[in-house]
Amino acid sequence: MTEVHLANTSSGDHCVVLDIAPEPPELRSRLYALGIIPGSALEILRFAPLGDPIQVKVRGTLISIRKADAEIIKVEIRKP
Repeated sequence: MTEVHLANTSSGDHCVVLDIAPEPPELRSRLYALGIIPGSALEILRFAPLGDPIQVKVRGTLISIRKADAEIIKVEIRKP
């Protein structure tokens, strides 16, 4: 399996969150509140026309994440 930052994934990828950087703490808290925590499964749905933001599906909910914010999320890409 491949480990990358969420910002470096592609549409259609299925991933599992491995780690979220501790800084900035307010962003980490916001991601946790949205359900993006280590061990959670993500599906990359699409990228906006200019590549930012990224739309992901987590626990049945669609979330848009800025590419800069996705840089702090380390994921493992898995086969669907």
